This record gives sequence, C-alpha cells and structure tokens, in this order.
Amino acid sequence: MRYRLTRSDISTLAQEKRISDSVDFGLQQLIYELQVVDDYALSSTYNNDTITLYIPQRMVTELIETDKVGFENERHMPHLLIEKDFVCLDDTAEDQSDNYPNPLAAKKI
Repeated sequence: MRYRLTRSDISTLAQEKRISDSVDFGLQQLIYELQVVDDYALSSTYNNDTITLYIPQRMVTELIETDKVGFENERHMPHLLIEKDFVCLDDTAEDQSDNYPNPLAAKKI
C-alpha cells in the first residue's frame, strides 16, 4: 500500500494527528486514513470499509524536519510505503502546487 503525502497533508498530520479521504463506489464508500501513533513501525488495519495506516510520531517529525523521502515496512503484509509527493517531471494536467519539489528536476535535460 502506497500513500503519497503533499505538503499540506504532512502539515495537517502534524497538527491534527490524522488525515482522511474516501472513494465512492456507488452504494459503498472506501475510507482511507493515516493516524499518528506512539509506536516504532508503520502498521495498518482494515475494518468497516476503512483502511487505516498508522505512522509513528517520530516519522512525521522526520518528514517535516529533514529531506527524508519516506518510510516503508516490508516485514509484515501488506507492504506499506508512505512518502512525500513530488512534482512530476513529465507534463501533466494535474495540480501539483502542493507537492514537494522533485529532487531530480535539476538533473532533467
């Protein structure tokens, strides 16, 4: 499971300790959320059509205060990956104004 975070996502996560969004499937809705916890590793649950990813506070702090791109947990299923969302290097119509600058942009010819 991969969760890409914009600048405002990380800011909200730091302040409110939770972010959430959803996808409508007609009569059903899938909710996905990220919650800050006092733990040492990424983990997740799936209950009542809600996927919750738990991220340790120390990881949120590191995303804010350093150039760290993200964190993953491959030791347990499912494979979890939480990372900063960078501006795409190719042309896209998507609004990317809240994304992080792409560190490879300077290398693009």
